[in-house]
Amino acid sequence: MYKLYSFLIATPLFLIFTIIIGLLVSVSALLGFQSLPHRYFPMWWGRVCCWLYLLPVHVEGREQLDPKQSYIFVANHQGYLDILLMYGYLGHSFKWMMKEYLKKMPIVGQACMISRQIFVGDSLASIQQAVKNARETLQGGMSMSIFPEGTRTYDGRMIPFKRGAFMLANEIGLPVVPITINGSFRAFSRKARSVTRTPLSLTIHQPITPDYYQHRPTKVFMQEVYDIIALDVRL
Repeated sequence: MYKLYSFLIATPLFLIFTIIIGLLVSVSALLGFQSLPHRYFPMWWGRVCCWLYLLPVHVEGREQLDPKQSYIFVANHQGYLDILLMYGYLGHSFKWMMKEYLKKMPIVGQACMISRQIFVGDSLASIQQAVKNARETLQGGMSMSIFPEGTRTYDGRMIPFKRGAFMLANEIGLPVVPITINGSFRAFSRKARSVTRTPLSLTIHQPITPDYYQHRPTKVFMQEVYDIIALDVRL
């Protein structure tokens, strides 16, 4: 029955709602609003979509975040629903660091460009531009979220992190917040064709200050963050 409900009701409503939110984000960003396109519209999108698919969500550690502080959120990437979880339940305004090719996605890619998400490619010039964009926009509580694995897991286990997110953090000098996502792989992995109803959780770990990590080798700090996140991952 759930598969039938998901296919006939939840998914069509999800697609319609995603288009509406994409348009609202684009319009509000063009009008110069900050909270609407970067917090409230995405938050409603994430929460309503989880509700549509009847997915229970549990959040821990949100009280550790200062709403006026900018952060770099670093999370594991289990499946397609990770973005819904981050937008809906993190409770903080943020932009994504995302790959250049995502600009080509219909409606969503356009909304991301208009709302000035931070795109990065493989070239040195692209990385330098991403650092510049981050410096200009990550202020006054506006944060950035990154999936340092670079792609969704194939088997539920975490993939080794890429260095880019941590090099960027070192350049910008903002607190790094490790985040553990659970349940998303079982609910909708990269190989799945439909959503499976299962509990989802978001665990927000203690922020790590620049005073700590800027005096450590990038490789060492990257492994420390990996271990913090991986310790709470449940297969």
